[in-house]
Amino acid sequence: MKKTIFRSLAKCNKLLLPSYGRKQLDISRASKLQLMLIGWRCYVTKNSL
Repeated sequence: MKKTIFRSLAKCNKLLLPSYGRKQLDISRASKLQLMLIGWRCYVTKNSL
């Protein structure tokens, strides 16, 4: 049950949120909002696996 929720969240994140890896964002220059989005995507991805 938990994995299916996180898998659907991961698919929504992929569609809705920007991908900073493709843009080659430097983490040391990222804003707080960008760091929060990176952390959220990492959390969801970790729980969906």
